[in-house]
Amino acid sequence: MLELKTSQEIESMRTTGAFIAELLDDLQSRALVGVNLLDLEHRARHLIEDRGAVSCYWDYAPSFGRGPFRNVICLSVNDAVLHGLPHDYDLRDGDLLSMDIAVSVDGWVADSARSLIVGTPRAEDQRLIEATERALAAGIDAARPGGRLGDISAAIGAVAADYGYPVNTEFGGHGLGRTMHEDPHVSNQGRAGRGLVLRPGLTLALEPWFARGTDKIVYDPDGWTIRSADGSRTAHSEHTIAITDGDPLVLTRRSV
Repeated sequence: MLELKTSQEIESMRTTGAFIAELLDDLQSRALVGVNLLDLEHRARHLIEDRGAVSCYWDYAPSFGRGPFRNVICLSVNDAVLHGLPHDYDLRDGDLLSMDIAVSVDGWVADSARSLIVGTPRAEDQRLIEATERALAAGIDAARPGGRLGDISAAIGAVAADYGYPVNTEFGGHGLGRTMHEDPHVSNQGRAGRGLVLRPGLTLALEPWFARGTDKIVYDPDGWTIRSADGSRTAHSEHTIAITDGDPLVLTRRSV
């Protein structure tokens, strides 16, 4: 069931999104060689508590997880791409780190993710991150009233194809608002002109994520962390957007 948001509700989600962008900026500035993932987790907890926000991840227990998630952010390194469980790991020079977080402020949710390189970058990792960012921008640009959900998916998938990256369709974007996951599911690959008609007031989290060498995934023993099946590196970019009568609004736009 779709829930279209009023302009006032979208503004409330924008407030949440601005906080998330600030939080990710803060963590990105701290994601340095030698920093432990648990330090980033604890920093995120502090910022959430200080803001009076509520983590959407804490105690999250979907069918694919192993027990409730007891962290406030997903931190995925190198071949890990989704649902990375923060653990005792010191970041190393050249690591590719993906950070994904969703919180609620005054009852309204926003969700965002970004990938970055710790220390010395590799050209192939920069290209992979660039692909997810360009795919995200293409998906956002396709989110127009009167269009179809498949237009967004097709735009994301076309960028992946241009870069030569395979696309996994098991996990993708989603609706959100009062809760972290609402209808509809937004695949990262699809056919233009197909699917749900896009209407003003629809709020979506778009999240292209690619692995360099495969569209297959495997799970860590922790039951949460998802990795590329071939061990190739991965990247993930995500924004919360709102469809309007005109241009789409990016509610989690970063401040830098």
